[in-house]
Amino acid sequence: MRFKASNLITAPRVAALLVTGLLAAQAVHAADPQPYTVRIESTGQSALDAALKASSQLESLRTSAPAGPFALIGRAGADYERLRTVMEGFGYYESRLTITIDGRPLDDAGLQDALEAMPASSHAAVQVNVVTGPLYHLGRVTIEGEVSDKARAAFALQSGAAAIASQVLAAGQRLLDAMQEEGHAFAKVDEPIAYQDAHEPLLDVSFKADAGPVYRLGAIQFTGLKRTHEAWLRQRVKLRPGDPYSPSSIERARADLLTLNIFAGITVHLPKQAEVQGGALPLTFEVQERKPHAVNVTAAYSSDLGGSGGATWLDRNVFGNAELLTLSASILNWGGSDTTGLGYELGANLSKPDFLRPDQTLQFSLNALQQNLIAYDQTAQIGGVAVQRKLTATWSVGLGVTLEKEKILQQGLHRYYTLVALPLTAKYDSTGLANPLSDPLQGMRMTMTLAPTESVGRPDATFVVTQLSASRYFDLEKLGWTPVGRSVFALRALLAEAYGAGQFSLPPDQRFYGGGSATIRGYEYQSVGPVFPGTSPPIPTGGTGLRAAGVEFRQRLWTNFGTAVFVDAGKVTADPCTYAQVTGSALRASGCQTSVGYGTGLRYYTPIGPVRLDIALPARRLPGGNAFDIYVGLGQSF
Repeated sequence: MRFKASNLITAPRVAALLVTGLLAAQAVHAADPQPYTVRIESTGQSALDAALKASSQLESLRTSAPAGPFALIGRAGADYERLRTVMEGFGYYESRLTITIDGRPLDDAGLQDALEAMPASSHAAVQVNVVTGPLYHLGRVTIEGEVSDKARAAFALQSGAAAIASQVLAAGQRLLDAMQEEGHAFAKVDEPIAYQDAHEPLLDVSFKADAGPVYRLGAIQFTGLKRTHEAWLRQRVKLRPGDPYSPSSIERARADLLTLNIFAGITVHLPKQAEVQGGALPLTFEVQERKPHAVNVTAAYSSDLGGSGGATWLDRNVFGNAELLTLSASILNWGGSDTTGLGYELGANLSKPDFLRPDQTLQFSLNALQQNLIAYDQTAQIGGVAVQRKLTATWSVGLGVTLEKEKILQQGLHRYYTLVALPLTAKYDSTGLANPLSDPLQGMRMTMTLAPTESVGRPDATFVVTQLSASRYFDLEKLGWTPVGRSVFALRALLAEAYGAGQFSLPPDQRFYGGGSATIRGYEYQSVGPVFPGTSPPIPTGGTGLRAAGVEFRQRLWTNFGTAVFVDAGKVTADPCTYAQVTGSALRASGCQTSVGYGTGLRYYTPIGPVRLDIALPARRLPGGNAFDIYVGLGQSF
């Protein structure tokens, strides 16, 4: 805010002037760094205290930039002005601030000599005391200029509110935004002028606004296109010549184009007001296309499934309409305790956005899989077609058809299946993260799947598989306990059931198994649930139902490091059962028992997501099971 010169609030800047005098009067000479401590006396307001601490160079440079006695005095003097600015920003325009070093004021002529005479290991004590004085409030709030009632309502700055500079400036920005949303593309709102009341802690604030003429959109141009077809892009952009000028509509169009993942950046250019002819405002979208091809390398390890690694090749714009082709190849189950041999997975996926309508995507997929597990060996080829539709910013749905031909070896018996499924999915995501590897701090993710399936094999079966998975994230910053993103509680739940077929009527890969990083850490993959009688080590049969839940507390430690503690629990059932029917050793075979695992982990945060290392233990070790399991991967466990 600017203050009217005749009524400008004045306050002494004595300390800064004295330090300036010291700089001019004394010769600068090298000195050993002077260790010091800093204490900023609390004002009784947590937000103000945090702002004072964050703005203090005495605090931020204490360990990273040691200073000699002379430089320490100068740093303290510079903090005086910096902290006064913070106080005024919170509405305390008559605050009083004192800074002392070892009890001496900054203008003490003997302060530098006293610091130089201190023993090398001694720390100077820097004390900052603040007297806030009265909190200023707003008196009259006026807007000079023609402004609509709707824009005045958006301005929302009322007389009697605290005269907090950031809130006053934010009101001016809201006023400007509202006028621009009404089509006034070149509207102006000057910096507010504040007038001090001569008798009360009040500020009268005046804004000068100039709306200017109303504009509509003119010609829409694209520059920087190489592989992308301009005609398709014009259809994708939800803007047309003649539409009312609206910054929010233009930004939504820009953000929507970025979701295509074929552009590294998009800038929207407007002409200068003097260059506009009539009331039509031309727009230019300047795009920077991403490199068409990319290769991603992945790797993970867990003590139960062993190591896995692979590569993915991407073509981001196959035919010029943002089609995405993904080819992947991975090696699976290298040396895990729950595996019997090396496996592989090969995949090809092609997605076409704007299929029949802008918010709909058509996907084709082909996969080949081989895995050798304690529960079964599987070789499968899978093909599918699906349509995904985005309903809102948080909801999307999908419908598809998949065909799978597989050979499964279990208990020495080969079985061959042909599976035809019609999966219906619904997804909800309010985390606001486009990258699934990013660290979620708030919001919720939920996926619901209903898959009617026809299995042709021995035996034939018709069944429906239902799954519901959900995770919820709570940032403790919302309670005012920690800074943003430093402390997060994460919860997850998984419910799954197969209807229409019994346990052994289901193909082994369609049954449910518990254990591993996706369900219950601390238990090996597929180890939780019913087992074949008399097998040693126990061989899982798989079940018709799965219940699992977990809670994890994630604590960021420094800039890139963090830790986590967690508890997981769950069970797999073959048929509805009660503890009254199943007791003793039969409890394990039936799958009625709930298994609990717990552990801790480390996190290293990178720009593409956290690297995760978890160690988990079972609360009750199963026969033949590991004493603990280790999990390493990219991204949080959920």
